[in-house]
Amino acid sequence: MLELKKLSWMVKKEWLSLRRHPGRLVSIIAFPIIMILLFGYGMGGDLSNLPVVVVSQDHGDLTDLTLDTIKSEDIYHVVNITSDTNAAKEMVDSGQVKAAIILPTNYDSSDGQQKTATLYLDSSDQMGSQTLVPATQSIFSQLSIKQATAQQTSTMGSNGTNVVTEDADTSGSLSASLDSAKSTINLQINRIYGNVKYMDFLVPAILGMTIMMSCMMGMGASIAGERETGELARLFMTPTSVATVIGGKILGKLSVEMFRSVVLLISAIILFSITIKGGIIPTLILLFLGALCFVGFGIMLSARTSTQEDYTQLVMPFAMPMMFVSGVFYPIETMPWILQKLAYVFPLTYLNDAMRAVMIKGQTLGDVWLDIAVLLGFTLLFFLIGVKRFNRDV
Repeated sequence: MLELKKLSWMVKKEWLSLRRHPGRLVSIIAFPIIMILLFGYGMGGDLSNLPVVVVSQDHGDLTDLTLDTIKSEDIYHVVNITSDTNAAKEMVDSGQVKAAIILPTNYDSSDGQQKTATLYLDSSDQMGSQTLVPATQSIFSQLSIKQATAQQTSTMGSNGTNVVTEDADTSGSLSASLDSAKSTINLQINRIYGNVKYMDFLVPAILGMTIMMSCMMGMGASIAGERETGELARLFMTPTSVATVIGGKILGKLSVEMFRSVVLLISAIILFSITIKGGIIPTLILLFLGALCFVGFGIMLSARTSTQEDYTQLVMPFAMPMMFVSGVFYPIETMPWILQKLAYVFPLTYLNDAMRAVMIKGQTLGDVWLDIAVLLGFTLLFFLIGVKRFNRDV
């Protein structure tokens, strides 16, 4: 028989438990709100304001029209207009811009020769490439038609007496001119990292995200969980220093995560035919640095949590935003500006950036030194806070 009074006591006990653990109560309230915001704003949107540089090597009406058209499109954010092709390509190679739109030296000439513009594209950003390529093709297609129409109108104006009597011929001539307009300005697309698939874009960040979740949740089980069961207290009854205990936890977790990293890399290569252009060793080094950083994060959060449930409630408001905002599934540029700024507060953003640079672009560890430096800075900060706050008696 169901005892209603005792049942109400059990419900009251749960609420009293939350009252005794205010951090858990805050997490219960804040976490759903954070998730709604992330799913609403962080799961990708229309790409806009992608940084590009334009190379203008000629002067005239067509060049001015092209520049005005590019500037008027929301997709582009024109960072610079230069006449130096090599400087523009260097900006793309260094990641300052997503693409360089290079107008040829004969762009405004009226010699009737075909003009070839070039889209020098950072194809490592697969979603950015999917947006920039059709948008740029559409612009030059429209410009070709406008130019052909203007030329045909000019021709008909100069032959004014024949416009009426040869209406059918004029119509055919205009149609032929518009058909040939598609080849008046040709767009050549130069994907500097080849044709990158979405899976190529996704896998490096999935590897980083997996290591992040495993390290952070694993440290909860390792420290907070053992503290809850009393195993940690029994360990401290032995003549063992805090540094030894923490060091053992770190090394044990890192060894497991490196084994996991090797399994993940082999699985990605076999299942999805992923090519690691920068080499397996640099990739494993980055995963090791990422694992070290997130182990430190886990130690920092678990330093004073008394139960594994408390740790889980505390870590999820950090882990889930990091997963969605750090560009794992969609480029950071698709998010609202406030989330774009927030992304660079999370260490996973820098790990993802370095992983994609090595695996997709074939860059060396020296090329991603800034990402590595930021990861090491986060690691040092997390360990300093975690060790200082660690309480063996919680």
